[in-house]
Amino acid sequence: MSDVLLLSRFQFAITVFYHFLFVPLTIGLIVLIAWMETQHVRTKNPLYRQMADFWGKLFAINFVLGVVTGITMEFQFGTNWSEYSKYMGDIFGSPLAIEALVAFFLESTFMGIWLFGKDKISPKLRAFSIWMVALGTNISALWIITANGFMQNPVGYIERNGRIELQNFWEVVTNPYAWHMFVHTVVSCYIVGAFFVMAVSAWHLLRKQHVEFFEKSFKYALILGLIAATATPFIGHKSASFAAKMQPAKGAALEAVWETKESLPFHIIQIPDPENERNIVEFLTIPKLGSYFYTHSFDGKVVGFDQIPKDERPNVNIVFYSFRLMVALGLYFVALFWYGFYLYRKNKLVESRRFLKLVMYSVLLPYVAINAGWVVAEVGRQPWTVYGLMRTAEAVSPISLSQIVFSLVSLVLFYTILLIADVYLMLKYAKKGPYTSTATKGGEIQHVS
Repeated sequence: MSDVLLLSRFQFAITVFYHFLFVPLTIGLIVLIAWMETQHVRTKNPLYRQMADFWGKLFAINFVLGVVTGITMEFQFGTNWSEYSKYMGDIFGSPLAIEALVAFFLESTFMGIWLFGKDKISPKLRAFSIWMVALGTNISALWIITANGFMQNPVGYIERNGRIELQNFWEVVTNPYAWHMFVHTVVSCYIVGAFFVMAVSAWHLLRKQHVEFFEKSFKYALILGLIAATATPFIGHKSASFAAKMQPAKGAALEAVWETKESLPFHIIQIPDPENERNIVEFLTIPKLGSYFYTHSFDGKVVGFDQIPKDERPNVNIVFYSFRLMVALGLYFVALFWYGFYLYRKNKLVESRRFLKLVMYSVLLPYVAINAGWVVAEVGRQPWTVYGLMRTAEAVSPISLSQIVFSLVSLVLFYTILLIADVYLMLKYAKKGPYTSTATKGGEIQHVS
């Protein structure tokens, strides 16, 4: 692998990683804010307006900085991956153009109305505006994943004059691979949003600050997280089994399957040895369960690496351990949310300091899980950029090593500054807490924090 290719891949991975620190919170948090605005319209209780304003301020900080990282990421298709852009531009450009023209303008326009029209529009219009922002963020995710879904499972195209051209737009839009990815990703983002609200609320509840405000915020986040975390293992299973069917090499890497066999067992503890194409350790084995996970049949046939050429295999260790990490964290989230729900039903949530601290310390784990999932998706597709059509080595731009080193260093510095700014501002306003109406003077409400 050439240095330019290696650094280009590393740079894009860094870009995606930084960008995806902002995106999940944007998608997950906006749903809760929209529900709070809806509750304000329904009950006329000013507490819900205060909740929407407080969490909306944190959302706005994350949203603005996330947009900057997204724009920078798209530039790389022209700078670092020009051969890919030439080959795939006719298809890849369409979803991204729709995402920018429809989704981004939808969310940014209504975000402006919601933010700056706070005291000028009716509560119903403000609630409608924030729901439009929520719709826009989800539509944005859909079109970006549609583009990525084609890279994972090319459909609706013809190859002509050495490039891919769009033949059936409907097939691209309804690509089942993309829809599996979309549902799995969005539901995972809801877990991120839920954890964020719960962690900030837990910090204040431990200090007995604004108890009613943050207990109610915690409740809504807990319900969203409980639904999302409980659904995720089933959604993730369907996504993984479909991915294994469409990409046998990725499927083999998920559980380090070296030999094609029927009635494949499942090993709870397993250590792969890619150099010798075997597993060093296989412990706590459940007969036939592996076949069921892959094929939904206990006697199903699972393709192993013995039927896959060596130059078409991904890095087994990266895919295998990332997948296991994602699954382990997913099960942890299920247990944590259900235990939190139990405490809430018993009216013990506010007094359970250990649980509140556990939530705070776990706030970054959903980010780890969701990025591990993307590592599985992207590394598992290698060595292909467009599966079965274009290898990653063929997609890189013909640029010099010095150019890629300069852009990589500049990008890391720029993104690190943005991340520091984001964390600083989020912590500052999260710790500050909401503004609550506590006194009146001259008939006007005085707001103090």
